[in-house]
Amino acid sequence: MAKVVVIKFKTSRKPYYFSAGQLELKRGQAVIVETSRGIEYGIVSDPEREVPDSAIAAPLKPVIRIATPQDIEVQTRHEERRAEAMRVCREKIANHNLEMKLIDCEFYFDGSKVVFTFTADGRVDFRELVKDLASYFHMRIELKQVGSRDEAKILGGIAPCGRECCCAGCMPDVKKVSIKMAKNQGLSLNPGKISGLCGRLMCCLSYEDEYYADACKRVPKLGGTVGTPEGKGTVVSCNMLKMEARVKIEKDGAVFYRDFPVSELKFRRGQPAAEGTETEDKISE
Repeated sequence: MAKVVVIKFKTSRKPYYFSAGQLELKRGQAVIVETSRGIEYGIVSDPEREVPDSAIAAPLKPVIRIATPQDIEVQTRHEERRAEAMRVCREKIANHNLEMKLIDCEFYFDGSKVVFTFTADGRVDFRELVKDLASYFHMRIELKQVGSRDEAKILGGIAPCGRECCCAGCMPDVKKVSIKMAKNQGLSLNPGKISGLCGRLMCCLSYEDEYYADACKRVPKLGGTVGTPEGKGTVVSCNMLKMEARVKIEKDGAVFYRDFPVSELKFRRGQPAAEGTETEDKISE
């Protein structure tokens, strides 16, 4: 285990590990660090944490210094310039009739470059736009195209659950999500109900997938025939949290429904709880 200081940057929720050296740092303190992009301004998320050696890309880069009033002033000026830079870039995009949506911009701490982030349906020829922006800002220009998931992560918003989008609030990295996860949890496969603000499958589908994937192997198949203490019946639903199944039983001309613990049912184990249909299989990322 190695002792590190955890730094977060404004443009990323992901924590990065640095060596504090002899500096005494506090949570929430602004610092200047060296990264692969050069000198950057960050905030201390955790002044001391032990992490496995395997999680560290050695050697750790050091925290250069605690941010001075001059450093904080430089960072404040960059943030104040952001709105004007976004306005200028949008105007020039319109002048060049480019099919692209500007969503963010960021000035490097040393003032050597400004990065504009945008989304577009396809590839965009923005060479003339870069020239115009470079002549206006008198610094290096980078245009970065991202997808809809990254757009939601940058802009944030309120998800269908009523909370902040996971990607913008509590999730450092965007996780891979598949329609099979929704099937495992017995959710409606209506895209409008399982999609987030980005139009893709909701990231939270992956949170409990490990449990549901295992539970699917231990419950009977929907529509399948099972043996119960009251005779044979047909499975109409499964509660994978309680590990119970509702069974339709026809006996002596009567039809009734009973809930049984899965452990009391007799059926072939290892089959999925539900089978996808042709329509379901077409819904994907």
